[in-house]
Amino acid sequence: MSEQGGARARVDDGGRAGVEEAHAGLHAILDDLATLIENARTMPMSASVLVHRGDALALVDELRAALPEQLAHADEVLAEADAVLEDSHRQAEETLATARARALELVQKEQVVVQAQSRAHEIVEEAERSAEALRRDADDYCDRQLADFEVDLGKVLAQVQAGRAKLAGRLEGALPAAPSPFPSTMAPRGPERASR
Repeated sequence: MSEQGGARARVDDGGRAGVEEAHAGLHAILDDLATLIENARTMPMSASVLVHRGDALALVDELRAALPEQLAHADEVLAEADAVLEDSHRQAEETLATARARALELVQKEQVVVQAQSRAHEIVEEAERSAEALRRDADDYCDRQLADFEVDLGKVLAQVQAGRAKLAGRLEGALPAAPSPFPSTMAPRGPERASR
């Protein structure tokens, strides 16, 4: 087994139970992918490296598997905010119902009715402000998490594409013309990309 394969096995032995471990697992996978590229054997007189395709693709598969856990955590945060909002509305409606019942009993005392309605409106407004703040916080958290994932995945994709382009350039120079093994969306784009 290669060094990278051993490192991957060590990460796998830790497990990824729970949302926080899934977040740590995502960063561990990205670290392992970076280590795989950094420790890859270099080509003589070149900045190009040879990356074991199976190891790299296994790490990409692990990234794909870890992302749904992160998105599920974001969904849990949003669901919690929705539950708080719903509970606040329920409490506000109960307070309004209590105020209305009390107002009916004290219909002769107009000032008490006005105060009860005013207090009920304050509670509703406060509950809505609180729920909106929670929803904003949850949305901000989700957006930050997704932005972090986007940056990390962008870096990994750029490294993988650069490595594949260099490999493709060497393969084109070393072998007679043959159909490309790359999917059409990932096919090398010419010598100018291979020279980077």
